[in-house]
Amino acid sequence: MREADAAVRREPALSDLDDTTLAVRRLISAAHDLTIRTAHRTGMNVSDMTAVMQLSEHGPMGVAELARRLGVSSPAVSVLVDRLERAGHVQRVRDTVDRRRVRITDTPAGRAATTDAWLPAIREIDQVGRSLSDAEHVAARELLDRLTAAMLREDHAPGA
Repeated sequence: MREADAAVRREPALSDLDDTTLAVRRLISAAHDLTIRTAHRTGMNVSDMTAVMQLSEHGPMGVAELARRLGVSSPAVSVLVDRLERAGHVQRVRDTVDRRRVRITDTPAGRAATTDAWLPAIREIDQVGRSLSDAEHVAARELLDRLTAAMLREDHAPGA
């Protein structure tokens, strides 16, 4: 048993977790560590990298929406966007429907910087996926889809 798994299992409420659950926990932790390393390679902090990733994945959004996705206040996001805009990673654009609204969008330079930083890890993960048998592909995709759905449920937050 891994040291981190043993530490988790010492917590009474978590002592009976399945080995697969612990493996997923390790994967989530590794993903977080990868985000930190990738952000540092681009010269960004983790919040900035996460913001650019959110914009790349979900498209342009207002400051309030980006703040909600990052779990921080709108004033904090305004400072973050100022920093990313100066670096050329994002830009503020007027909403085409409601010209009073300003939306934040990633720039080609921002996308290129994050893609270049993530590409080595993405390629290695892709190689692992390509090494699976057809049956393993199906099982892995089904498991990952179910885990993703579980993680996206809104009612996991304290007090929900």
